[in-house]
Amino acid sequence: MTLSHSSSGSVPARTSGSGARRQSRAGLAFVAAYVILLIAFGILPTGYAVYFAFTDAGGTFTGFGNFITTAQDFRFMDAVGHVALYLLFWLVSLVVFVVSLALLLHRLASGTISKSLRFFFYIPGALAGAASVLVWLFMLDPAVSPVSSLLGMLGFHTFGEVIAPGNLPLLFTVIAFWTGAGGWIVVIYGALNNIPGDVMEAARIDGAGAWQTAWHVQIPMLRKWIVYMVILAFAGGAQLFVEPQLLSLASVGVAGRDYSLNQLTYDFAFQMNNVNGAAAVSVELLVVSVSAAAVFVARSGFFDAD
Repeated sequence: MTLSHSSSGSVPARTSGSGARRQSRAGLAFVAAYVILLIAFGILPTGYAVYFAFTDAGGTFTGFGNFITTAQDFRFMDAVGHVALYLLFWLVSLVVFVVSLALLLHRLASGTISKSLRFFFYIPGALAGAASVLVWLFMLDPAVSPVSSLLGMLGFHTFGEVIAPGNLPLLFTVIAFWTGAGGWIVVIYGALNNIPGDVMEAARIDGAGAWQTAWHVQIPMLRKWIVYMVILAFAGGAQLFVEPQLLSLASVGVAGRDYSLNQLTYDFAFQMNNVNGAAAVSVELLVVSVSAAAVFVARSGFFDAD
């Protein structure tokens, strides 16, 4: 009788152990696939760029020579200023409007309205960057735009007036927001749904209104999601390329072929045949993005346990 009980009790244990091993192997397979792709398309290209950044065309070590040469280019500081101004507009608008719209969606109790609005916000994100710019080229040309009357009221009567250099940071911010904000609204909305119901109920019992609840309860609990959004948006915004490049082609150079640092990198590599200088600018962008991410993570307590 004892033997029978022992035998039957060991079956679930073996089954449980087998299931755990299968899950472990599946997890390792997924991680291995990611690591392989990371090495092939992330680490190796980065190492290759670093090598080029510190050598010349003959492979001789030059120290910071390439960095000094590119920084002395008359277009470099202008490109830095353009990207910095665009990042300021882009990040501020992203945080303010994405969080505000997500909070408004969360306030809508009706599932149908909320789902419809989330789908509507997300649609522009289905377009690739180049396709989005082409849509906006059509929208910003008063001659063919469906909102030409609005452009006229704002004082813009020609395509050249709309894309004047002083307007470009705002235009690129609008294009980036239209393309990328919808996905983040859905993400922040999902994070809001994960806030415990008893926390919201406690705020309501304490007499907190919608604004007080959002400012003192919801937004602080969204801090890590907002930081995550800012880090990725900063990294993507620092690599501004498609929008000014296509706008430059469409405007026959009015927008400038070297407006952004990535455009300048492209010019170094394929117009001036200076691959080492292009690699140096790319490494600078990498260092700035990683440093900014480190600051955001350190100041926000991103990895602290709640």
